[in-house]
Amino acid sequence: MPPEPQPAPRRPRRETVTGVPRSGRRPPGHAPARSEISEQTTLGHTYVRSLMRSQLRAALRALAALALLVGSLPLLLTLPAALAPGGPAPSSEPFLWAALGVAVHPVLWLVARWYVRRAERNERDFTGLVEGR
Repeated sequence: MPPEPQPAPRRPRRETVTGVPRSGRRPPGHAPARSEISEQTTLGHTYVRSLMRSQLRAALRALAALALLVGSLPLLLTLPAALAPGGPAPSSEPFLWAALGVAVHPVLWLVARWYVRRAERNERDFTGLVEGR
């Protein structure tokens, strides 16, 4: 008599968990805005354009401040010499060079510092929007 066939071993049953983890954290995955950007949808394009516009606004403001403060400095320094009778005094020339060469640097540093802080704030706000914070 032939031996009876043995039943095949049973595989464990697979279970699907369909609930929010009890730890209170969000399940891993991409935030909606991040997926919109990576998939290059219209909404993602709008998010990126928003960041680019805010960065451009900050850059134009910094440029306008530099043009106003530094660009008008030569005009302000030559104005008293032009109004003085007999032309500019020879003793005022070193002051003009010092003002143009030295006094401009703190203004440049302050405008650059403002711009960097503003650009970082724009990026931090954008990251918070994308990551859903």
